Amino acid sequence: MKAFCGRSLPSPGASDRVEESEEYDYHQEIARSCYADMLHDHDRNKKYYEGIRAAVARVKARGERVVVLDIGTGTGLLSMMAVTAGADFCYAVEVFKPTAEAARCIVEKNGFSEQIKIINKHSTDVTVGPDGDMQTKANVVITELFDTELIGEGALPSYEHAHQNLLQEPCEAVPHRATVYAQLVESELLWSWAQLQPVEVEGAHLVPPPAVARCAGAHSVCDIQLSQVSPQSFAPLGPLCTMFSVDFSKPVSSALQSHTSRFVARRGGRAQVVLSWWDLDMEPSGGVVCTMAPSWTYPEAQMAPWRDHWMQSVYFLPAESRVTEGEELSLTVRHDDYSLWYGLQRPSQQASQTGAPPPRPCCTCRAHLVWTRPRFGELNDRRRTESYVSALRGVLREDSVCLGVSDGSLLPVFAHMMGAKKVYALETSRMSKQVVEQVLEANQMEGGVELLEVQVEQLSSSDLGGEQLSVLMGEPYFSSSLLPWHSLFFWYCRTSLVGLLRPDATILPRAATLHMVAVEFQDLWRIRAPCGTCEGFNVSPMDEMVQRSLDFRESREAEPHPLWEYPCHALTRSAEVMTFDFTQLIPQQPISSQGSLPFIRKGRCHGIALWMEYHLTADITVSAGLMGPVSEQGVCRWSRHRKQGVYFLRSPWESSGDGRAAVTYSFTFEPALGDIKMDFSVDSL
Repeated sequence: MKAFCGRSLPSPGASDRVEESEEYDYHQEIARSCYADMLHDHDRNKKYYEGIRAAVARVKARGERVVVLDIGTGTGLLSMMAVTAGADFCYAVEVFKPTAEAARCIVEKNGFSEQIKIINKHSTDVTVGPDGDMQTKANVVITELFDTELIGEGALPSYEHAHQNLLQEPCEAVPHRATVYAQLVESELLWSWAQLQPVEVEGAHLVPPPAVARCAGAHSVCDIQLSQVSPQSFAPLGPLCTMFSVDFSKPVSSALQSHTSRFVARRGGRAQVVLSWWDLDMEPSGGVVCTMAPSWTYPEAQMAPWRDHWMQSVYFLPAESRVTEGEELSLTVRHDDYSLWYGLQRPSQQASQTGAPPPRPCCTCRAHLVWTRPRFGELNDRRRTESYVSALRGVLREDSVCLGVSDGSLLPVFAHMMGAKKVYALETSRMSKQVVEQVLEANQMEGGVELLEVQVEQLSSSDLGGEQLSVLMGEPYFSSSLLPWHSLFFWYCRTSLVGLLRPDATILPRAATLHMVAVEFQDLWRIRAPCGTCEGFNVSPMDEMVQRSLDFRESREAEPHPLWEYPCHALTRSAEVMTFDFTQLIPQQPISSQGSLPFIRKGRCHGIALWMEYHLTADITVSAGLMGPVSEQGVCRWSRHRKQGVYFLRSPWESSGDGRAAVTYSFTFEPALGDIKMDFSVDSL
């Protein structure tokens, strides 16, 4: 049997869903899971263990039999900790069948089969009674149901149901309590991810549509590695506020709630963004705390534990507002059963209707549905914009007839502002087209760019008023792209449009190049590294399950990661490994490239970083990867706007940096598939 899976392959006219074997989604979900990241999180594991030992001891001190409910058991690690700590029996609930089966293997391998029962159900479907999943209600509940936003994986409804149906009252809980913190800041960098900024083009100003400026934005949380956002990139306007706590040992409500923290502004500025994270108190006294605070809150940054399963949150206020030093402010957070959102108020608003709790953000302008947050940042990047404007300046003429091929791009608008005779833009998404129309209307340019809602292969001469195109331009950017080279869709479009181009037409960009560098990751390696033994327990069956899924396909493919969030150290020089000449048609035959890069720095090579660079003209290039040369020490500075590709080696390689070993690479671009096959090995020279 076959399954249809969404994949982004740059081939015009082709379906964005390709036929795969029925095992594809199964293996992909396992291969891209974060179990390794959690198992390698020693800080988390150690503190859970401390909390579990304390909870079991408290129940035993009351003379009670210890019955544990472990919701979302994963590998069964926390249940095994509980039995080792003296629990009499554990009910370990896991809804994902492959993980539940792995947990059974792990529990059996460690000799706990008689004391731990794996229940392959959602916890809300678990029954209690003589014929139920649980013989009796539990008096200790252990969970790891949290995400970056704390409640985004349904922790509140799960706890609510458990207290009503699966737990004795009173009961012990590990973690005992969670506390959410927030800080109001001004940040030009972060705000550029939420609102379109004015753009200067040849002395003229392109302003954002009023509807975009008024819009509260997308509802979803922006979760990032906040440790990689320098404190110099934002200015705190108030103290770190304690917003609310949840005591998991008592009945929990998933109903809509509101919490307010009042404070005095420490400095004046523009209130734009709320930074947020949370702590877990593993036992009631608060003596064992697992915190998600970013590294710059620590006396020394290297003291901060690294984790990718729990990061930090950035929330954008519905609108920026000016605050003055010494002003009294109220920061309010509301949450339902799965998400949080924030609002800022003044005391004068408290008694009025305007002082009502902030409504859930909802995009009304469509721009926040069309443009992702990194895309907003890209559109607001002045240096990047200037590169495109400079390139257009060199190719546009008074009689230029231009066509833009990119999703939700402002490039055609720039071309119109710079005096092109006629500008068209392909916008296959109705919503994307409407957003660009708003930009044109806000700047009194209605009709300045003719937006064509048509597939590229269906475009005809009549759509262009019978004229041939003198400039075909793209950033290129396509919302469906997952990996850097998926932007080669532009090349397919260029080939499809050959009959509509003048013989001397300019193609911008004129070419793209694929680049690579072998790297040592500071921490990202943990998401793919086998664990073996975790806190004294053998979890190798989980390693084996993940590796089987990686071997299905994923280990032979790159995966997308925003490398600015994941520091790495270059062990080879960066190199251009493939060139795609957009001035020519796509060839019928595959394009191949082979070579090797010697290791020039000492370190442990975890994998290969890959990215694209776009050559707009002979002397103007825009990088979607490295933003400058690698330093002598191997430090890499990555673009925040695009994800790069990462190919993890199956086993890390220890580099002595003496040039006696090299990464050998092989790339093949398959025109029929629109994808790049790659292979890497490390060889001694």
